[in-house]
Amino acid sequence: MATKTSELLAEAAPRAVAVVRAIRDDQLDLPTPCADYSARDLVNHLYQVVVNFQELAAKRPANWDKTDYLTDGWRDRFAAETERLIEAWADPAALEGVSPGMGLPQETVGEMGLIDLTVHAWDLARATGQPFDAAPDAIAVLHAFMDRMGETGQQMGAFAAPVAAPPDASPLDLVLARMGRHPGWSAS
Repeated sequence: MATKTSELLAEAAPRAVAVVRAIRDDQLDLPTPCADYSARDLVNHLYQVVVNFQELAAKRPANWDKTDYLTDGWRDRFAAETERLIEAWADPAALEGVSPGMGLPQETVGEMGLIDLTVHAWDLARATGQPFDAAPDAIAVLHAFMDRMGETGQQMGAFAAPVAAPPDASPLDLVLARMGRHPGWSAS
């Protein structure tokens, strides 16, 4: 089976996996568009999101304790965990009801996983000089999410204040600017 959420994750996941796989060990200390995160920190965070959102799909508690996932074989394990994430959200029951841990509709929780998978892949691509092309369907969901939850996300510290997007901004650039990211961010 598949759900809309699992289909969106399946479209976004290979793009994120490609970015993570291409990060060289000597790039892990580079800064990222997330001011408090090095590339290593952000890969660990994204890894944790992929693992924990599997638990959230099953309506089980997530463990947000800091863990260093970057041990031998971490790139392959990230790809495998991302596949498990897609499978977890393919169960129609994953979208039913309210998340016991987050108090949000499960569908919204699934969208949050999609946001992290997309936006943090962009962050890592920018930090490491890689190209990144977000899944078009994901971009539409990110905009709709920001329409509903953007202000709350800003109040909770998940998003920074919106920034101005350049006049030639792509749809991805526009949603990144809504989330407080500078679309033209560069490490230099």
